[in-house]
This record gives sequence, structure tokens and C-alpha cells, in this order.
Amino acid sequence: MKRTDKELLVKGLKSFGYTVAAMFLGPFLIYQAFRNEDNPLFIPVLILGILFGGLAIYLGFRSVNIVMDSVFGKKKSKN
Repeated sequence: MKRTDKELLVKGLKSFGYTVAAMFLGPFLIYQAFRNEDNPLFIPVLILGILFGGLAIYLGFRSVNIVMDSVFGKKKSKN
């Protein structure tokens, strides 16, 4: 019976931590950008918020993939 790879699981949980941080930081930056539309830094803050939102989505999928690999093992290719 296969065992859980604990080192890989810890790596996945750390990645989930970064995901949660990006999930809060992205919408916060977008909100702050729209609150201060007259500020000259409106566009850079908005772009940064959108980038953090995309990063949160990417990290979410990556974190789930790492945890799944640690629990079930890596997929074997057919080649």
C-alpha cells in the first residue's frame, strides 16, 4: 500500500498558504485602485491587483496538484 509523501504534502500546504495570501491581496488591490481612481497610480495598482488575482488562480491549481501527487503518487506516463 502506498504511503503519503510527507515532504511533498508540506510543500503543497505551504503553497496553499501563498495561494490564500494572493487570494486576499488581489481583490484588496483592485478595490483600493477603484477607490482612488483620481490617483496617478490607479493603473499600476489595478494591473498589480489583476496579476495577483491570476497568480491566486494559478497557485490554487498548482497547490491542489501537489497535494494530490503527495497522497496518490505521480501519474505514470504510457510511454
